[in-house]
Amino acid sequence: MTTFTIRPSTIYSLRESAEFGFGGRPADTFDGVMRLAFCLDGDGEQVGVELRQDAAGTVHGTVDGVGADRADRVRAQVARVLSLDQDGSGFTDVGLRDPVIGRLQEAAPGLLPPLFYSPYEAAVWSVLSARRPAHQMARVRTELSERHGRVFDLAGRRVAALPTPEQLLRVAEFPGLTTEKIERMHSIARAALRGTLDADRLRHIGPEACDDDMRRLKGIGPFYASLITIRAVGFTDVLPADEPMLLELIGLHYRVDGPVTRAQFESIAEPWRPYRTWTSVLIRAASSRIGVVGARRRAG
Repeated sequence: MTTFTIRPSTIYSLRESAEFGFGGRPADTFDGVMRLAFCLDGDGEQVGVELRQDAAGTVHGTVDGVGADRADRVRAQVARVLSLDQDGSGFTDVGLRDPVIGRLQEAAPGLLPPLFYSPYEAAVWSVLSARRPAHQMARVRTELSERHGRVFDLAGRRVAALPTPEQLLRVAEFPGLTTEKIERMHSIARAALRGTLDADRLRHIGPEACDDDMRRLKGIGPFYASLITIRAVGFTDVLPADEPMLLELIGLHYRVDGPVTRAQFESIAEPWRPYRTWTSVLIRAASSRIGVVGARRRAG
């Protein structure tokens, strides 16, 4: 049995990660285990991982699909997915500098942004979900993964990993997918095989260059390029200044009259450095817990 451990550098809750729904995934009820199934970075293999957290906060992983020789690589990718690969020791200080954020941290202790398994997965999801209902395309992704990827039995549940780029290139047609979407997914798969979507490379070149690179991918516009940059690579200090719901919540929290401008947002977010991404996700995820809910959510 291949195992690993991750010791968080800040207050961290595995429950918050497991119950955080995004990218077409439901917010599942936590039963003590977080289940992951994904394509291993740069390897061409799928892995399944069961995660548990002990009373001291340490995260313990059990791996299915690869041997002990790849344990470090699986651990590194899981740490990135959980935002535990970064030094988070100063994140609680953001709440001391900004009382609004302090209240949110108290309401959601240990909430850090869970990420897509990889830029490759985020790019495939971007193509799948473009101009289509997210819940519908989430089902298509699951069916595609079950038929052409790999299915793992993780703590009593079946969880499917997305097809590898090589497997995806062999998919010529699939129910619920147009020819155009399949062609664009093939383009993503080829980009992944070239190394364009390598997470380490994208982190090295920085968020602006990463965003530019993603916009060059067929079928990836500005919105989805930002999604990949912010929610797949693992930058902690990118300010998502073009998210309408986030801007609305900022206006409510900080009592801004009228729409929040980019300049106002940048000024409000200055005390959040170097965790502006993490703080923005916290605002989106935890505002309702302290009674601050955006108009669009109230409307249904």
